Amino acid sequence: MTLNSKTRQALKARAHHLKPVVLLGQHGVTEAVIKEVEAALLAHELIKVRYATLDREARHEAFTSICASLKADCVQTIGNIAVIYRKNEEEK
Repeated sequence: MTLNSKTRQALKARAHHLKPVVLLGQHGVTEAVIKEVEAALLAHELIKVRYATLDREARHEAFTSICASLKADCVQTIGNIAVIYRKNEEEK
């Protein structure tokens, strides 16, 4: 799913006050991390993920990998935090 600029801007505004709900550590993207991100996306649709490494390429690769495996969109990355969105198909 590709987000247009208006949708992306609205999601950035919604995510501004959010705290990171998933923290990636030294082991990077694991099956447990994918499951946690999946559960958080099912519950909230819009989440922040923090990666504790200093390597820019590793962060970018991790966030891209998470989004690709969960069919989600990376709305924004700022430093070591990514905002990830996936629309819930189920009604709340």
